[in-house]
Amino acid sequence: MRALIISDVHSNLEAFDAVLADADACGGYHVVWFLGDLVGYAADPGPCIARLRSLQHVAIAGNHDHAVTGKLNPDLFNGAARAAALWTAYQLTYDELAYLAGLPEVQTVGDFTHVHGSLRDPVMEYLISEPAALATFALLATSFCLVGHSHYPLVWTEREGGADVALLDVTEPLLLDANRRLIVNPGSVGQPRDGDWRASYLLYDSDAGDAGILEHRRVKYDIATAQRKIRAAGLPESLADRLARGH
Repeated sequence: MRALIISDVHSNLEAFDAVLADADACGGYHVVWFLGDLVGYAADPGPCIARLRSLQHVAIAGNHDHAVTGKLNPDLFNGAARAAALWTAYQLTYDELAYLAGLPEVQTVGDFTHVHGSLRDPVMEYLISEPAALATFALLATSFCLVGHSHYPLVWTEREGGADVALLDVTEPLLLDANRRLIVNPGSVGQPRDGDWRASYLLYDSDAGDAGILEHRRVKYDIATAQRKIRAAGLPESLADRLARGH
């Protein structure tokens, strides 16, 4: 079985489509595992929802998905994120809002637990510190946990008394071992923040190795079109500018 693992699309249709095309060219996939924040920031929330719904998928909610459906107060966001959330809520149909509102915060698929933030705080905690990683490992009932939210492609490895972190490597697949517990973040499709502007995602192949492999990939996409749409929608200029910087 092959799964396309993506997170933080953030209404960026150009990046989303580039990832889908790249994954198809790399042998395809049977299912999409989506880790939250389908909307927010960019200008194509409806088309991104339609694109995901057209595919076989397992999805969870992120904080921006909650914000546009009223489950989270957008005043908790910074100014640009709040403006995008409020704009997005008015662009979506009742059916699209209902789809986002119905997304669970945690899903389990085989050996993988899916959550946007952390198991301690599913939509809001950034899993970027060792204490946060250890808190999620303490609550984890499967071998592996997939997270999003931070927009950084990271892997946390549990060890006795702690956890080690590393950036995902696009040159070497990550070999999975059911006896070695990991927390893995595929990075962001629509708004990378690790200094690399290219869309970031993972491909999982369950038939390779002991417990499967994860392949990290980066994909170029049409940033200029995504930026033009953001500006045409009247969204904050910073949301267009940051795409080219990758942070």
